[in-house]
Amino acid sequence: MPVKILNGDIHLIDLQTRLPFKYGIATMTQAPYAFVRIFAEVNGQESFGVAADVLPPKWFTKVPDKSLDEEVDEMLEVIEHAVDCSAGIAGESAFDIWRQLYESQSQWGIERGFPPLLFNFGTSLVERALIETTCKALGKTLSEATRTNALGIELDMFDERLSALQPDDLLPTEPLRRVIARHTVGMADPLEDSDITAADRLNDGLPQSLAACIQTYNLKHFKLKVSGNVDQDVDRLSRTAAIIQQFATSDFAFTMDGNEFFHSLDDFRHFWQNLRQSDRLARFFEQLIYVEQPFHRDVALDTDVLQELSQWQDRPKLIIDESDAELNSLSRALELGYHGTSHKNCKGVFKSIGSACLLEKLRRDAPEVGYIMSGEDLANVGPVALIQDLAAVATLGVTSVERNGHHFFAGLSAFPDTVQQQVLANHGDLYQKSSSGWPTLDIRDGELKIDSIVDAPFGVGFEIDVKQFTPSEVWRKWN
Repeated sequence: MPVKILNGDIHLIDLQTRLPFKYGIATMTQAPYAFVRIFAEVNGQESFGVAADVLPPKWFTKVPDKSLDEEVDEMLEVIEHAVDCSAGIAGESAFDIWRQLYESQSQWGIERGFPPLLFNFGTSLVERALIETTCKALGKTLSEATRTNALGIELDMFDERLSALQPDDLLPTEPLRRVIARHTVGMADPLEDSDITAADRLNDGLPQSLAACIQTYNLKHFKLKVSGNVDQDVDRLSRTAAIIQQFATSDFAFTMDGNEFFHSLDDFRHFWQNLRQSDRLARFFEQLIYVEQPFHRDVALDTDVLQELSQWQDRPKLIIDESDAELNSLSRALELGYHGTSHKNCKGVFKSIGSACLLEKLRRDAPEVGYIMSGEDLANVGPVALIQDLAAVATLGVTSVERNGHHFFAGLSAFPDTVQQQVLANHGDLYQKSSSGWPTLDIRDGELKIDSIVDAPFGVGFEIDVKQFTPSEVWRKWN
């Protein structure tokens, strides 16, 4: 099935958080949201697709002395290059085009001095828009297009152990229609209403403290961030645990984000053993699912630094996240002793399909190991990015997904009313009107209902007019 990218464009809107979100070395209070539109010809039929994402500073690169404006500028640069570079690329499938773009973008990114996680972000946005336009042209949902391999995916590009297999051999036979919304507790988040000063108290109809969120949404899965300081983390985790145990159901579970704080195996092992020795947390830790990215990306896949990781018999389940930057990152991580990786659309949909297939093959070969494919995202919000990410995790079968964009941003209040009404009309199972009238996620019993997403070509199911936002060249002049 011949596919050709004709051209594309980029538009942006600026978002303000309703709450400051502290993650690692950064605290987010505002961020641009970029739309990428790709025009393509699929099997002789012209169509277009749209992808979108927040541009979060201090995630794709973690350089303390680089300004936030510099980091946003670099993110936009890699997106612009990917869009420009994709124009005119033709191939036998969407995957074939993605592979060509991946190679050219990688060569440019290396020459530019950017890390793979950053320059592949641009590739992923073009990839997502291309997947949407392909699914629309074929009249297939993402799940159908993946399981029938209408996208032309070649799994051996990710790991040679998949060379004789197709996505349908390893992915779920049907997409999920409900997922658990795992709530992130940032390091500066108020845990109880009494922690909120009068000056910081919001009046937007949404819960603000952890306790209020649990009671409002009946949350049952949580993602807890740590600082790497044992004493501080024991105190913070103990308070958090007490609130979760008081208000959540008894079947709650949690993951822990190590925030890349550790630069050696000994450092993390010492931290972990001291944390686990706390009597205040003993029962709580029985509900731990895994620890995410405890090691800094500079050492997380270094065989010299982590050569004894697999020999640490009582280590927690470990997954990579920021270190999952290249096509073979998961394979390298598994060899070292990790148990899996995360899915994020910003790291690539095809890449996640390859990772999910590899983990499922290994899971069947050795079920006792407990291989993990998680769903994570810093602050994913609609009207496009969140929906497409949920379409991907539904196809991959990821049951618990970090969803905190609805908490740190006031729903879709920043977007034009026309977009808000499109979302409510097309995704009334996922969104509801807030008390102020704008759409916000409808989380019930700690879960999201996503029937409307899995039944659409690539989640969205409506044509958003990106021209109502600011063209990238104009946005640059204003910022």
